[in-house]
Formats: sequence, C-alpha cells, structure tokens
Amino acid sequence: MKYSEIQGLGLTELNEKLRSAKGELFNLRFQLAVRQLENTAKLRDVKHELAQIQTAIREKELAGGN
Repeated sequence: MKYSEIQGLGLTELNEKLRSAKGELFNLRFQLAVRQLENTAKLRDVKHELAQIQTAIREKELAGGN
C-alpha cells in the first residue's frame, strides 16, 4: 500500500490497520523462529508498512491539535 493511500484513511481505519500489521509481524516472527518462513523479505515489508501507518497516525494527531 502506498503512503498516499495510507494518508487518505481515517484515524479509526489507521488504528485497525496498525493492529492488523502488528499481528502479521508477530506471526512472521514466530514463523521465522520455528524456521517455517520462506520469504524473509516479507518481514521488511511489514515493518515498513507498520512505520508508515504509525507516521500517518502521528501526523493526524498533530494536525488535530492533540
């Protein structure tokens, strides 16, 4: 998902995506630990998406004056 698409989402949608991405990252790390993960690049992609979502949430918080 592109960052411009992430920025267009609302705060509740961003929080849902954040929760989903954290769960996916947990599952990937678990698969890596038990040596079942075939595509290790997926870890990097999920971490990158997680950072983008967190950045968009913080931007919205600052823009809202919170």
